[in-house]
Parts: sequence; C-alpha cells; structure tokens
Amino acid sequence: MPSYDAVVIGSGPNGLAAAITLARAGAKTLIFEAKSSLGGGLRTLPLTLPGYHHDMCAAAHPLAQASPFFKSLPLDRYGVQWAFSPVEVAHPLDDGPAVLIRRSVAETAAQFGRDSAAYRRIFGPLTAAAPALIDQFLGPLFPLRVPRRPLSVLYFAALALQSARGMAARNFADPRTRAAFAGMAAHSLIPLEQPATAAFGLILGILAHAVGWPLAVGGSGRIAEGMAAYFRSLGGEIITDHEVRHWREIPSARAVLFDTSPRTLLRIVGDYLPVAYRAEVGRYRYGPGVFKLDYALSAPVPWRDPAVAGAGTVHLGGGMDEIRAGERDVWQGRLPARPYVLLIQPTLFDSSRAPEGKHTLWAYCHAPHGSHADLTAAVEAQIERFAPGFREVILHRTTHTAAQMEAYNPNYIGGDINSGVQDLRQLFTRPAVRINPYRVPSTTEAAVYICSSATPPGGGVHGMGGYYAAKSALRAL
Repeated sequence: MPSYDAVVIGSGPNGLAAAITLARAGAKTLIFEAKSSLGGGLRTLPLTLPGYHHDMCAAAHPLAQASPFFKSLPLDRYGVQWAFSPVEVAHPLDDGPAVLIRRSVAETAAQFGRDSAAYRRIFGPLTAAAPALIDQFLGPLFPLRVPRRPLSVLYFAALALQSARGMAARNFADPRTRAAFAGMAAHSLIPLEQPATAAFGLILGILAHAVGWPLAVGGSGRIAEGMAAYFRSLGGEIITDHEVRHWREIPSARAVLFDTSPRTLLRIVGDYLPVAYRAEVGRYRYGPGVFKLDYALSAPVPWRDPAVAGAGTVHLGGGMDEIRAGERDVWQGRLPARPYVLLIQPTLFDSSRAPEGKHTLWAYCHAPHGSHADLTAAVEAQIERFAPGFREVILHRTTHTAAQMEAYNPNYIGGDINSGVQDLRQLFTRPAVRINPYRVPSTTEAAVYICSSATPPGGGVHGMGGYYAAKSALRAL
C-alpha cells in the first residue's frame, strides 16, 4: 500500500492550499519543502537590521481577502490578523495631489472631476458583483460554469479583454484617472498596449473597493504559519530542509502535486512524461522579473503630499504614458530609465515589524527577465521625486536583482514572480493546453498534478490553483 494518499512538493500558498484541501477530505498528506521555513512567496525575514521584519515577496493581500478558498480557512484561530489602511492605494503625481483609491467608489470617483461619472459607472456595478466575478475568474476555463451574475460577467469581460491603454482612452479623459488605472494594470508585467491588460486594472480596482488591500499583522509569513498549523491540525505532515531532486526520492503515494515551476516539474518527472507534453511545457513562456528593495528607515517616507501616508500600497510612475514606456522597455529587455515602482509601507499600520519609532519599506520595480542589474538608483530617484528627502531617512537597504529572486525561489524563473506570462495565450492554458490544466500525463504509478502559479488562475496569494488541483486529485483518488 502507498505510504501516503498524496505528497505535495513545495509549500507556497498554492501548495499549502492543495495540502489543506486534501487533508480536509481525509487524505493522508505530506508536504516537502526545500527551505527551512514554509511559505514560498509568504515569508517574512530579517533582511536589514536587527528588529526589522520584511516580507520577501507578497506583502498586500487583496486576493486573500476575496479568495473563496481563503474565506473557508479558520486562520483567525491560528493567529492571523489583518491590518487595513484608510487608503487602499495611493498614486502620487508631479502636478497636484495624489490619487487616493479608497473603499468607497463614490469617494474615489469624486477626485476625478469630469471622469467621476465614468468611474462610478464602471466600478460601481462591478464592485457590487465582486463575489460573482471573483468566483468566475479565479479558476480554470473548464468545466464551463454558469455565472451567478451573467450580465455583470459579460460587462466585465467586454472591458477586460481590451488593452489597459485602450480601455482608459475610451472611458477616461482626465490624466489623473488614466494614471491611477495604469498603476493598477501594470501589476500584470505586460505592456499596457496588449489585449486583456485592462483585466488587471479592473480586478485590482474592484478588490480595493470590495475587500481592501490589507497587510498581515507581523508579516506575510504569519499567513503561511497559520495555514501550516491548520494543516497539521488536520493530521498533515510537513518535512522541511528537503529538496526533492528526482521522482525516486518521493515516498510511495497515490497522487503527487507540484507547487513548482513547470521547469522544476520537468526536471523531477521529465523521464516519465510523454514527449509531446514535455515539448509543450518546455515552450512555456516566462515574463519579466522584478528588482526588489527592502529598507530599514529612521522615520516614515516624507511624502510631498501627506495624504500618501494613509495608504498601505503606493504606485510610483507618473502618468500613463510614462508607465507604458517603462513597462514596454522591460518587456523588450531594456532597463527602464524611470521604472514603475510598487511600494508597501507596512509599519504605518503594523508597528510590530520594526523597533519603536522606526519603519520598514518594501519596494520593487520590474526588470528584464533574468537581469543582474542593480536598479537602486533608478528606484530611489522615483521615490525622491515624490518624497524629497527620502534618502536621509534610510538606515539600511537590501537588494535582490531579478536573477537573485530566482535564486531565492526557483519558481520565479528569471525573477518572474507570476511564474509565467499571464496574457490571453497563457492565462487559462498554463502550463499546457489541456481540458484539465492541473493533471500531468505520466507513466508513474502515482497520479501527477501541478498546482503552482503556473496553473490557472495564475499569480497572487489566493490558493485557488492549489485548491482546484487538489479537487482534481481527489476525484481521481
């Protein structure tokens, strides 16, 4: 008899989600994690000075708030608490006050003058339909599901399939509105002229209004710790400091699920896969990487517009044209002169992460795939542009190039934190074109599945890839 019903390789949010789903169904489940701590993109580490705690990857968690899987978890019983900021996202501008995205659609729209009615027309009904939209799009394309709110889904799809540039040009006249939408859409790591990049701006805006962009108190690592504790309470087992390098190293099991990149899947199981599947997964496309900075600060960031201090997340990049140009440069392998920068300022809302009176700052910009370039000067120039005197409050900084991000987490091929390009060609068909994208055809005795961000619905802390892969495995079991 197999030693386990299921073995999960990797303990990122999707691996933990898969393991929990299996264990809830009574499956005897084991997790292997290569590092000494769990979490993948959910780790909080002492990256700068003693007493400062930094999220290595994921920091703000709108998708965790909206995810049907996360909503089913009793994480509050395992010490997970959320810190919400008065402003969900701020977007400083060179001329005039920053754009502030608040929970209220009406309050947010009021900033946009002649675009106020258009903003309410778009985000009002979509925010009201948020649960149905999230349920529809945080999952695989098949099996086809009847939408709970079909008209809202069709309205969203009509907007989402456009490019971010085109959708903003058709609906917004004010440069402030276009800039804020570009800042949301640029999370895609795809040029904003490409089809369906509007979807990212829409989804992230809807989440800001519907559930917020909170931080985990104490750091994102607390989420992984809470999930692991719940998994163990269900009878699950976890082995850390154990990197699986070959299929022969995996204990006997009825199903094996990989929370890994497709490249790692091929390395471990490639000898047992059909030639056609190996070839297709070998053509899987990875996107640009990120350049990451973590700061220990003596004081909060000195924003020119003080209202920016009310936001947990800040987008830096000026107007839409500047953001478009920077993202296009990165996509084409060039270093951006003025990069689009994402900032998180956790200690304004969670003082547990730094010594009393001190602060941390989380920052990254996009960089060419696999880049070894140090973009510190370019990132800090963008921060200084909107917060003069920022460099004077820096006590210490730690940097990770795109290449170093891959070294930290092998799922981030070339520094790609989404584990693969999330465009129309590869959003629902990742990592291969299959009715069931989670099931891996193999000649192994155990059934094989992939459950990482390289499966639908892609990157982000939502656990849905792991959940759907585990449900597929349970049907087979």
